[in-house]
Amino acid sequence: MSEKKTFVQCTDVETQVFDWGRLNWLSEPLVTAAEHFSCGVVELAPGKGHVRHNHPYSEEILYVIEGRGIQTVELASGTLEKEIGPGELVHIPTAVYHSTVNNGDGPMKLIAIYAPFGPEAELRKMEGVRIEKALNG
Repeated sequence: MSEKKTFVQCTDVETQVFDWGRLNWLSEPLVTAAEHFSCGVVELAPGKGHVRHNHPYSEEILYVIEGRGIQTVELASGTLEKEIGPGELVHIPTAVYHSTVNNGDGPMKLIAIYAPFGPEAELRKMEGVRIEKALNG
């Protein structure tokens, strides 16, 4: 993809597929000209999730579009755990360990934003990831 996009749909970008769900990065250096963040759509399968991990150089925002899940955030002041659902935003500071697990019967969809960008590229290199090409690429 050489020309940077301004308007992007999930079918315009690759899909990162894991045993716990799917990611479509709508804005990252490979897609748009954004200089300070990446943004993607995450879909977690029922009973699955992105288990405990951190992003050493990026803070993250998660915004729930659909479904319900258990969000854990391990702050210095203590571990927070909460059921989250549509319309709820979670801020995860840089390097803080966290997890998101779908505890519902259907898919859980979230918007994920990293600032600065970078973790989306690391996910692409993870063991077990499968990359599906863009349908409209």
